[in-house]
Amino acid sequence: MSIFHQPPAIYVNEVNIKVSNLLNSIQFYKDIIGLKVLAQTETTAKLSADGKTTLVSLKQIEHAQPKSRTAGLYHFALLLPSRKSLSVFLRHLDQTGYPFGAGDHLVSEALYLDDPDGNGIEVYSDRPESKWVWKEDLVVMSTEHIDARGILQESQSPWEGLPAETIMGHIHLHVSNLNEAKEFYTKGLGFDVVSHYPQAIFMSSEKYHHHIAINTWTGIGVPPTPENGVGLNWYEIVYPNETERKDMIHRLQSLGYNVLKESNYYVTKDPSGNQIRLTI
Repeated sequence: MSIFHQPPAIYVNEVNIKVSNLLNSIQFYKDIIGLKVLAQTETTAKLSADGKTTLVSLKQIEHAQPKSRTAGLYHFALLLPSRKSLSVFLRHLDQTGYPFGAGDHLVSEALYLDDPDGNGIEVYSDRPESKWVWKEDLVVMSTEHIDARGILQESQSPWEGLPAETIMGHIHLHVSNLNEAKEFYTKGLGFDVVSHYPQAIFMSSEKYHHHIAINTWTGIGVPPTPENGVGLNWYEIVYPNETERKDMIHRLQSLGYNVLKESNYYVTKDPSGNQIRLTI
């Protein structure tokens, strides 16, 4: 596992997505993304890379409204264990003919696609940490054309789904107000700002290039995703221990945010209505 996705880091784990047709979505996540079904009901499914840990869960909603200009999910990002794994996935996408985009971010190489409801997905591999360039406390990132030929030359292995070592690398969110969201994620949840794009902020813990990104690319002041709208339902942030989680909860409450206890986790919402489960 990545050193940035285990204690003492604070990181993103499971992402729960609202979909309009569960069976169609399951087929996409199995055949195109390469996840396995851990559990399934008439309206929900849990999806995994290693057959044990849920990375993405799906919830079918009634009278689903299509994606619109709201706060919510821009994309969630599945982190592959190596560039060789990215090579296998890129060849698989090319062979399926499924539409996708790509970007070289200097710290990572990434492929982008949408699920049947337009929920954004990134599948990426990190460059070695030694190759990341930091200027004071900010990591240098960009969006350049990928070296597709170079990636494809990394491996000739057949496609067998996502590697078991695949984890949730980060999440990128649409928000309605950048400064309010920044205060919530830094002063409240404890992340550090590590990079800026136009109308976007990237944040992490333990000097990762980003665990959380926020942007106002759908517009300033956009409303939350409606209850019956496809998109993000909730996502999970993992803290290294109970002490750090309690400290974070006290910070959130001092900033005026509600935190509710449910089962073995706590629930809060960012200023744009994105729901978060806080676990250890």
